[in-house]
Amino acid sequence: MELERLQQEIGYNFKDINLLKKALTHTSYAYEKKIESNEKLEFLGDSILEFVSSKYIYENYTSLKEGEMTKVRATVVCEKSLYKVAKMHNFSDFLYLGKSEKMSGGKTRPAILADSVEAVIAAMFLDGGLNPVIDFIIDNLKDDIEIATKNVGVKDYKTVLQEKLQEHGEVVIKYNIINEKGPDHDKVFQSEVTCNDKVLATGIGKSKKEAQMQAAKKALENLKNNS
Repeated sequence: MELERLQQEIGYNFKDINLLKKALTHTSYAYEKKIESNEKLEFLGDSILEFVSSKYIYENYTSLKEGEMTKVRATVVCEKSLYKVAKMHNFSDFLYLGKSEKMSGGKTRPAILADSVEAVIAAMFLDGGLNPVIDFIIDNLKDDIEIATKNVGVKDYKTVLQEKLQEHGEVVIKYNIINEKGPDHDKVFQSEVTCNDKVLATGIGKSKKEAQMQAAKKALENLKNNS
């Protein structure tokens, strides 16, 4: 494996390359080779990630309240964001996966890639201390943090739609997934939203939640156009 290339990608050269190898070792590979996986490093990396991002939000967004800071952190410190970091730095090229995991598309599985980012963060910390870890985390997440702070406190489309539809009394609002297609690691979902069994709109997204949100957004647009 070209671990030199990965080190260039993440902007850090390991003194102990075995730490980086362990961080990239999935449980499936560890089981086959009877070695230690990256699970314990993931545990440590998750805590480091929360601390560094919390400190950054606290110091740079002083107008946010405690609850708002928590929401921003939860939006950014999540599988979706870490998966994006892993893709940006081509982590999939360097993962040690077991044969069956590799055959089933493990190299593109968001959970595996996100976990490997946490493990690499822990490995960097153990190898070089907190400073390189702070640089890596902030360089990769500061833009997402900035976006999240702009949206914090803004009601989502589902909440706004519910409030709109219930202005004159209780109604039954349901979201149904009516279609899904694509492989497991790259699915597209279609959702419809109904009010008292009447279809208001449909929406498409990469997750069920996103599809529901897009359906609610479209329903709000339809209500506005028809009013």
